[in-house]
Amino acid sequence: MRQMLTPRQVNENANGLKKQLAKFISFENDQAALLNNADWLKHLRYISFLRDYGRHFSVNRMLASESCRLRLETETGLNFIEFNYVLLQAYDFLYLYRTESCVMQMGGSDQWGNIVAGVELIRRAERGVAHGITFPLITTSSGDKMGKTAHGAVWLDPELTSPYDYYQLWVNTADEDVIRFLSFFTFLPLAEIEVAGSLKGSDLNAAKTVLAFEATKLAHGDGAAKEALMASHSLFGMRTVDRHILPSSTIPRDISLSELDSIPTTVIDVVRLRAGVPAFELFDEVNLCASRGEARRLIQQGGAYVNDQRIQTFDSIVGHKELNKGEILLRAGKKRYHRIRVKNV
Repeated sequence: MRQMLTPRQVNENANGLKKQLAKFISFENDQAALLNNADWLKHLRYISFLRDYGRHFSVNRMLASESCRLRLETETGLNFIEFNYVLLQAYDFLYLYRTESCVMQMGGSDQWGNIVAGVELIRRAERGVAHGITFPLITTSSGDKMGKTAHGAVWLDPELTSPYDYYQLWVNTADEDVIRFLSFFTFLPLAEIEVAGSLKGSDLNAAKTVLAFEATKLAHGDGAAKEALMASHSLFGMRTVDRHILPSSTIPRDISLSELDSIPTTVIDVVRLRAGVPAFELFDEVNLCASRGEARRLIQQGGAYVNDQRIQTFDSIVGHKELNKGEILLRAGKKRYHRIRVKNV
């Protein structure tokens, strides 16, 4: 049984829910309504309610429902308030059918019995037709319920789960869940998500970054999503997202991010850059490699990048043309970055 709350606590929770839901649906111009069932339930007369609506419910069927059966098998059992819950939820559906012309109720698959009870009550009391849709409770590929962590539930309220922690939940998604969660928790085109299904390695990790950014943007706004992205880059290293990966995403893709002061930076004279510097010398000079020999090996093995473009030969020249907004970004391997800036431009 859920913890008992005061009317004031219920109202505070309702206001919090509306604030959270407003990120996903619009309450403006009566496009959506958030109703409190206390407005009609608290005025019910118990005897009249049992006479008018309780007679439509079979105790045998109620006891046979999976939710009741499972609770009856536990040590705590099922108390009378919980047993009556199905009647009240069914009556909610009937009331909304009468007052709001509501003919559809949606919920998790664990609500199937309660929703069907409402559909049946509408048929019996009003000879009306109503419908129910349920969705499987979302689990990870390991079978765990979505939203559970070692520290407890993940909340939409930024005071309970920060946008950064929310972002980290998504960026740490298991490989097997990425495509499914992109289709569930973002509004990116399904055709793009389907293409992303063939991604592997670093590209699949980039798709996780997109998932984290888009999910955080929906829940907390674009600004909070960008802040979480920058913070993650600062702590764990840059994770670039090529433009061909989920191209409809608004995630920042330019890696010359001056906001990331944590990236080591070297300033060199523009005259030297115009003359051009061999890539292996530059990687050694900024300590991305311990020696020029190591830099040559890194380049030959395909692990060196300039502005996210792989260097093909160790003697490739890095010059003025590589400048992007006054910067050049070097990368060794997946996560080690160094930024080049110029003086005397």
